[in-house]
Amino acid sequence: MTKSDDLTTIEVDQYFPHAPAKLWRALTTPELMAQWLMPNDFQPVVGHRFTFRGRPVAQTGFSGQIACQVLELIPSKRLRISWADADTTDVMATEVAWTLQPEGKGTRLFLEHSGFDPDDPVQQLARRFMNGGWRSHVLRRLGDLLQRLT
Repeated sequence: MTKSDDLTTIEVDQYFPHAPAKLWRALTTPELMAQWLMPNDFQPVVGHRFTFRGRPVAQTGFSGQIACQVLELIPSKRLRISWADADTTDVMATEVAWTLQPEGKGTRLFLEHSGFDPDDPVQQLARRFMNGGWRSHVLRRLGDLLQRLT
């Protein structure tokens, strides 16, 4: 099975021509996260529970509120959070991890969103939607924000 055949996970691998510290700041500052991802009450503290506020998606039953908890935080290296619909946290509980790796004069960002049930059609629809969303947010919106940051 190749990575693209893995129905349990979304993976994004993107190089940014910015230092790890700049990328880390965009990933862990609530106001900056709101600009490229969603409004939130994130704090970079292991154990902190927070919520992302997005738009509901009727096709998947998504409420628009994502309940999260910081599971791992290694400054300028790795952030891992839980990720579940706030209305149905037991139905589709997944995890998102961002791993930063210095590369040349920039940083390679690995995003992994894991925990989708390969046998659940609703979760697979959500996975397809989120796969496109992560790619547009990481590749475009985060990149645009990094260009504007000093």
